[in-house]
Amino acid sequence: MSPLAEEIRECRLCAERFAATATAHAPRPVVWFRPGARILIAGQAPGARVHASGRPFTDPSGDRLRDWLGIGEDVFYDLSRVAVVPMAFCFPGYDARNADLPPPPVCRRTWHDRVMAELGEIPLTVLVGGHAHKYHLSARTPVTQTVRAWRDHAPRIFALPHPSWRNTAWLKKNPWFEAELLPVLRARVQEVLND
Repeated sequence: MSPLAEEIRECRLCAERFAATATAHAPRPVVWFRPGARILIAGQAPGARVHASGRPFTDPSGDRLRDWLGIGEDVFYDLSRVAVVPMAFCFPGYDARNADLPPPPVCRRTWHDRVMAELGEIPLTVLVGGHAHKYHLSARTPVTQTVRAWRDHAPRIFALPHPSWRNTAWLKKNPWFEAELLPVLRARVQEVLND
């Protein structure tokens, strides 16, 4: 693990913020990157299950994301192939209504540019959710519009909705996503991994 990854793993910037959430949890940065990776998964923030496991996307969202990419856990968790860099490395917690809190901006401001500089050029970046769209594409459009414009950024960048079960209705309303975008994404993933 790089010194930067170790530094992030020790981060406790949000300890007071997380203690004040409905979950009242302590920070546990989930750090999953190494220079040389071929694919970058740029996500939002770990969920409660990932907070517990310490590995990114160890939840139903991860199962759906791996299906979208056309890869198994063996490839997804191979640090020489895939880096996972969310907009916040820790689970932000839930509010009083049990809804996910957004990624704290302090995490992005503190770490993100340094991580991206350490990773260098990556052949394929997969942006998962609106927070990643805003940072990596400077997107100011709604998620659907950003994802629908996927051809504008392919084959180097693919913007996806979040693979959460909450987006199942979105997938039904937007059949073009699975019919048009996913086959191209899966082919590009294989091309990059086999290059």
